[in-house]
Amino acid sequence: MPLEKLTHCPLCKSGLFLNHSEIKDHSISKENFYTCKCSKCDLVFTNPRPDADSIGRYYESPEYVSHQNKSNSLINIAYKLIRMYTIRKKVNQINAYFPGKGSILDYGCGTGHFLKAAKADGWKVTGIEPNPTANTISNSHGVKTYLAYDELKKSKTFDIISLFHVLEHIHALRSTLKNLLKHLKTDGKLLIAVPNRESFDAQHYKEYWAAWDVPRHLYHFNQSSIQKLAEEFELQIESTLPMPFDAYYVSILSEKYQNPSRSGLLNIFRALQIGSKSNESASKKDNQYSSLLFILKKK
Repeated sequence: MPLEKLTHCPLCKSGLFLNHSEIKDHSISKENFYTCKCSKCDLVFTNPRPDADSIGRYYESPEYVSHQNKSNSLINIAYKLIRMYTIRKKVNQINAYFPGKGSILDYGCGTGHFLKAAKADGWKVTGIEPNPTANTISNSHGVKTYLAYDELKKSKTFDIISLFHVLEHIHALRSTLKNLLKHLKTDGKLLIAVPNRESFDAQHYKEYWAAWDVPRHLYHFNQSSIQKLAEEFELQIESTLPMPFDAYYVSILSEKYQNPSRSGLLNIFRALQIGSKSNESASKKDNQYSSLLFILKKK
C-alpha cells in the first residue's frame, strides 16, 4: 500500500527534521514504520504514513477497544476496569475548572462513556466520532454524536473541548485544531491528553513501548512539543496533570509485545512493577508520566 511522505513538520511546518527510529506495529499489521523528529518543535511524527483514506484498515481489529463495546480478552477487561475509574476522574477534573457545569465537546469520543458520565453529572454534552461503529454506540448512550466537526453549527461554542488520546491520531493536525478552537468560548478550556515519549516506561520498553502504536499514532509528543503547539495556536498551558493509570495499561501491552511467549499473568505482574516505577519516577522527575493531560486556554 502506498504511503504518504511528509516533507514538512505537521505541527510547525518546518522542513528541518531527522530520522528518529524504526518501530513495528505490534498490534495489528506487524509492519515496520519510521518516525522523524522535528529540529524546531521537537515533535516526533510517523513518516511516511498511511493517508486518511487508507488508515482505516490499521484499526480493523476486535482488539482495538476504544471502538468496541466488548470484553473479549484479559487485556480488554483490564482496559475497561481502568476506564471506569478514569472516567470518574475526568468528570471530577472538568468540574474543578467549571464547578457550575456547562457545555463540553469531546472530539474523538469513541463509544461515548465519558460523555455519558458527564451528562449524568449535569453537563451539556456533544461528541464527534468519525468511526461509524463507535459513533453508533455513543448515540445509543443518549449522547448526541456527529461524524465530523463540520456538522456542528458554526455559531456553536463550548466551555470545554476535550481530546483524550485523540490528537495523536489526527491527519489534518493544524486545520483540525484551528476549527475546534473556533468552537471554544473565549474563557473556555482545551483539554489534550497524549502519551509522553519521555516517560520512564517509554524509555524502558524502547521500540516495544505500546504507546508508539504506529501507524495509528501519527504524532509522538513530549512536554516540549506540546508547549510548541500552544505557542503555535496562541494558547497558554494552564496546568499539566498526570494520568497515572496509563502507565499500567501501556506496560501490560508492552510486556506482551516484548515477551510474547511468556505467561500472560507473569507479563501482567511485571507490567505492574514497571508501571509503578514509571509513576514513582515521574513524581520525582519533571512530571514525566506515561500520559499527561494538558489544560490550555486562549491567550
